[in-house]
Amino acid sequence: MRKIRDDIYWTGYIDWDLRNFHGYSTPAGSTYNAYLIMDEKPTLIDTVKHYGYDEMLWRIKQIIDPAKIQYIISNHTEMDHSGTIGALLKICPNAQIVCSPKGAEGLKRHFLNSGHSDIEWKFKVVNTGDELDIGKRKLKFLLMPMVHWPDSMATYSPSDQILFPNDAFGQHYASHQRYVDEVGIEVALKEAAKYYANIVMPYGAQVLKVLEAVSTLTIDMICPSHGLIWRSAEDIAQIIVHYKKWAAYESNKQVVIVYDTMWHSTEKMAMKLYQFLDQAQVPVKLVNLKISDYSEAVTDIMNSKVVILGSAILNNHVLPSVGGFLTYLKGLKPKNRFGFTFGSYGWSKVGFKDLESAMEESGIEKIAEGQYMQFVPSAEELASLEQFIGPIKKALAI
Repeated sequence: MRKIRDDIYWTGYIDWDLRNFHGYSTPAGSTYNAYLIMDEKPTLIDTVKHYGYDEMLWRIKQIIDPAKIQYIISNHTEMDHSGTIGALLKICPNAQIVCSPKGAEGLKRHFLNSGHSDIEWKFKVVNTGDELDIGKRKLKFLLMPMVHWPDSMATYSPSDQILFPNDAFGQHYASHQRYVDEVGIEVALKEAAKYYANIVMPYGAQVLKVLEAVSTLTIDMICPSHGLIWRSAEDIAQIIVHYKKWAAYESNKQVVIVYDTMWHSTEKMAMKLYQFLDQAQVPVKLVNLKISDYSEAVTDIMNSKVVILGSAILNNHVLPSVGGFLTYLKGLKPKNRFGFTFGSYGWSKVGFKDLESAMEESGIEKIAEGQYMQFVPSAEELASLEQFIGPIKKALAI
């Protein structure tokens, strides 16, 4: 239990052991944040993943008899937030579930068809602008479809000037500290960038609409459903500026080279490209998929204007690590990115069609023809890679 404002408490679960969130690496763990508002009608905003139920309930019991909860607000149907609603309803059977229209549909599909039909689920469906009178407070709602599910919404407490935006502005980060300013803005922004790149990036247009709506609110605190709470004016301003940048698919004037290699020939090409870029004073980063995870590579792509993809050929296709990464990248669809492909092969270049088409499907615009070298590249062939510096600088506008 952690008091974050008069009569408002954090009652979530710290997941110290989480290391993967459906393909997104989480070496720092995560939190599932739930917030209890003590008012005439006690209200819980979001719950936690199923295995965090006991810890959440223990925190709630330090404040109130859970049976007295009148409303459970479900800002998002995904089960890391809704996974304990059914268990909670067994001890507060009079509580109403407040959610969006799509949220009601999703919760019914997730839970009433899978063993939770023995208790009554009382739904109170809300739309943008609707109010919920819980006593001293009148909570307001903002639907956020496709940020990042159709059911997503935010809850706002005008009297507290607190925004509860569920996944927006969140980070996968486990800590006994609850606030960004306790951990440091640099850590929070790094984790928020990774979270945005891997969870929210495909929905930039929807995020911009939500940011426009949020700009009309007076916000003193942002309480997301993962990670740390934003409470200082400076930190709140920074995360909103970054979200606007990410949602507009803006990037830094830098290059990322993402590749995997078999017998080091593709690696030699990657290293030579890196050397030429470094000599030309172009900011560049190397990401070897043999040792780097997809989610870190995607974060680098979000931050980079030029993306260069490389692979060796195995059985007429790109290496499995590259193939898996390309599948992951195609789902995230970074926009306003430029690049080209490269790699080494043995006797057939047909597999590079996979690499080129995947780059195109990912939304990365080709700025040069791919460069492919057979077996071990010669010194002269490696030297020819310098030809790409001009197109790269042009794409970066430097």
